[in-house]
Amino acid sequence: MELDPTEVRSLYRTLAGAVVPRPIAWVSTRSPDGVDNLAPYSFFNVVSVAPPVVMFAPVDDEDGLKDTPANVRETEEFVVNVVTEPLAAAMNETSATLPHGESEFDRFGLDRAGSTAVDAPRVADSPVAFECSLYEMVSVGASTMVLGEVEWVHVADEVTTDGKLDVEKIDAVGRLSGSGYVRTTDRFSMERPP
Repeated sequence: MELDPTEVRSLYRTLAGAVVPRPIAWVSTRSPDGVDNLAPYSFFNVVSVAPPVVMFAPVDDEDGLKDTPANVRETEEFVVNVVTEPLAAAMNETSATLPHGESEFDRFGLDRAGSTAVDAPRVADSPVAFECSLYEMVSVGASTMVLGEVEWVHVADEVTTDGKLDVEKIDAVGRLSGSGYVRTTDRFSMERPP
């Protein structure tokens, strides 16, 4: 198969099916009116470690920004919560389209935890959460890339070993395409060459 991007309706299925597994940013925000929003985004990654910057890139609605990026633009802060297997079903529920102004935390009965450096809450049961301030928002075609500088990190003791995050203890899930997800429990190691 050969694809010319100018001759196909969309490359979404090909991109989302080939760039796998993708980590999931479960992003919590608080609107200027005080409504807590929570939504998952699989166009997510680390951008820089100095300064520490993460990004997520929601596809815009026909009418403009979705609630999450709109809240980030207004408040200049958000929290990225890591999705683990026990949270996968709840994360999936929060991908539903709710009326503007309705909180996913409230609709789906998710517990909030207070944040330290930002006003937006975090998901209480997520073992890792990154509190972020807005670094930059970039319009990229039909999406808006949101870059956030990490201002504070919460790591649950049960996912650490000797005071450090232990990837073997985080049962994170990743996104495939369509309704497909993947567990991060099937792991292997390779030594990096000098």
